[in-house]
Amino acid sequence: MNKNVTIVSRIIPVMMAFFTMGFVDLVGIATNYVKSDFSLSDMAANSFSIMVFVWFLVFSIPTGILMNKIGRKKTVLISLIVTFLGLIIPFAIYDKTSMIVSFSLLGIGNTLMQVSLNPLLTNIISDKKLPSYLTMGQFIKAIASLIAPVIATQAIIYFGNWKLLFPLFAVICLIAAVYLFFTDIKEQAARETSSSFLKCISLLGNGMVFLLFAGILVHVGIDVGMNITAPKLLIERIGLPLSEAGYATSIYFLFRTFGCFAGTFFLARFSVRKVFIMSVLLILAGILSFYISNSTIAIYTGIALVGVGNSNVFPIIFSNALSLTTQKNEMSGLMVMGIAGGAIFPVLMGFASDSIGSQTGTVIVLTICIAYLVFLISKIKAVEK
Repeated sequence: MNKNVTIVSRIIPVMMAFFTMGFVDLVGIATNYVKSDFSLSDMAANSFSIMVFVWFLVFSIPTGILMNKIGRKKTVLISLIVTFLGLIIPFAIYDKTSMIVSFSLLGIGNTLMQVSLNPLLTNIISDKKLPSYLTMGQFIKAIASLIAPVIATQAIIYFGNWKLLFPLFAVICLIAAVYLFFTDIKEQAARETSSSFLKCISLLGNGMVFLLFAGILVHVGIDVGMNITAPKLLIERIGLPLSEAGYATSIYFLFRTFGCFAGTFFLARFSVRKVFIMSVLLILAGILSFYISNSTIAIYTGIALVGVGNSNVFPIIFSNALSLTTQKNEMSGLMVMGIAGGAIFPVLMGFASDSIGSQTGTVIVLTICIAYLVFLISKIKAVEK
């Protein structure tokens, strides 16, 4: 019993950190408000997401190397501090430059956190339970993603300022950092052999690792794409104002949260491959529905299907990748680098929608992303334990 209590006491601050990890998803609703406030085009507005996700490409592998030197917990603490700084800027200064700086800090902090927080769980729970607990972490993260658009909308309604969500999240981030700092988590001793960027990249020489890395790219592309595009679909096809259409992002994360919660149990009882197949089929159904959806209910239904389906893709791919090597820090850094898909695909979506003159361009890019996940179904089997 004492052992279980100890594990729970260590899990709680880690799950609080997962909650702060979800703060990066406020970029979706924030991008829509920034677009409106500064009269930007789709491509220009979506380019703001680059300021968040390009850092996953730059810092993911260096963070894995850093963990080998200072440990996972210290790396998570640094990530929380950087995230805190990113959250206080927009409320103090609000212009294009400050938002670029804020989004950049959120991206850097989230990169550090994504790389270090997932492996930190392995110091608390067994490898057998890792997929389930990673999904639980994604469930907690999704709660933060879910409430961000709601807070922004309510802040406008009652206070006339959507940016109030930034200081609120900053306070929560600070509490999480203090809690984790005073939590004792034993880690493996630092390695005597040093890692390098080339050693981490060399993991891509394994064909399965490369395929899983690409899977992370398109998964995040779908996630961020839906985060940004869901309100635009309602604005374009139904004519809703942004203040009402913004709830579409909450619908996406509501069902993503539900999917993560359900996945915590499904992954503990059913094979990883079966859960992955069901997840991909739900995403496919949702995205295909956007080609013909012209009513509020139909669009919300498609958003919900994609939300539920995309909720368990990351933990499945991530845990499978970790199972392929003993170099977990390096593998974590490499896989998290795939989150740079959040910088690549929204720009492609913005370009496609501007070129076609409608959000159908975005749907086409989303279809390409899900097509790859359909292809990946046959490969997941090879790394299933």
